[in-house]
Amino acid sequence: MKKFELLSFPNADELARAAAAAWLDEIESANRAGKNHCVALSGGRITEKFFASVVEQNRTRNVSFGNVHFFCADERCVPPTDADSNFKMANELLFAPLKISAEKIHRLRGELSPADAVKNANEEILRFTSAKKNNLPSLDLILLGMGEDGHVASLFPNATAATSNCSSPFLSVDNSPKPPLSRISLSYAAIAAAQNVWALVSGAGKESAFRETIRPDGKTPLARVIQSCSGVKIFSDIQKI
Repeated sequence: MKKFELLSFPNADELARAAAAAWLDEIESANRAGKNHCVALSGGRITEKFFASVVEQNRTRNVSFGNVHFFCADERCVPPTDADSNFKMANELLFAPLKISAEKIHRLRGELSPADAVKNANEEILRFTSAKKNNLPSLDLILLGMGEDGHVASLFPNATAATSNCSSPFLSVDNSPKPPLSRISLSYAAIAAAQNVWALVSGAGKESAFRETIRPDGKTPLARVIQSCSGVKIFSDIQKI
């Protein structure tokens, strides 16, 4: 039985528009219910298009983001002004245009030592999320990308046993296959505890990893996410699978 829903699109722009519209629907639903919406965002090229589409669509929809709390799926160990920072991209393309209040943005502090950044992140997410699953904070939505090797967040195929089996919400990663080597990432356990997980899979060179990912016995990091979650929604523009 498939544990994912695959939504296919002819190109990245249409993928981004559909995912943005679906996310705005989720926020509107939470607003109507008078609930907070806790989301973790990822980086990557498709995320840039996704952020831009959210901002564009909300000019007409005017969805309130007042109850949304923003977390990060992962971050490089760099200052928030660094070009490699996922926060910098989100701040410029999403938070600033939508005028998100600073107290709703719970960034990963890549400028700290990895140990201090993880400690801060774990305390922050536990403080601002009320829902729990398997003794872990249960975010309403985690948005993931997928790399050419099938990685998600900063969970790579070369992950150590300590990374793969981490039971805390966030962990440090010091052996990223590409620089910067040091990262902070949500754990597999934290992703599995989320209410909803969406993967935006886009870009050339990912066909092989994607085919492996959606196999019932797939071995990529995204495959592990699919196998450990109750359901994953995949937005993809990859045609050759």
